[in-house]
Amino acid sequence: VQLVESGGGLVQAGGSLRLACAASGFSFSLYGMSWYRQAPGKQRELVARIDRDGTTNYADSVKGRSSISRDNAQKTVYLQMSRLQTEDTALYSCSAPAVWDGALGIRRDYWGRGTQVTVSS
Repeated sequence: VQLVESGGGLVQAGGSLRLACAASGFSFSLYGMSWYRQAPGKQRELVARIDRDGTTNYADSVKGRSSISRDNAQKTVYLQMSRLQTEDTALYSCSAPAVWDGALGIRRDYWGRGTQVTVSS
């Protein structure tokens, strides 16, 4: 299983970014996917989640200015963020929770390495 994030960068407050997470090595369409973020000195927090049926959930801090989506054919999950604030500065990682590992006979959470988003004032 591999999750590779892209799309981060430096953006001015009020701007937008579209993050992407390319997945491989598992049946992507069968699993929900999540975006998390972690700012320096803070705990990791869930930003958004999209279930396999397309149902979405968002953290209150990004609700109304973020949109999570998925392309099962491309095995990619996206996070579109707009009206970015300095408080959005963090390392953004995608996660595939509870993926079945047939070799080990267990469910495992998988994580990408993340993509840095820095919002300047």
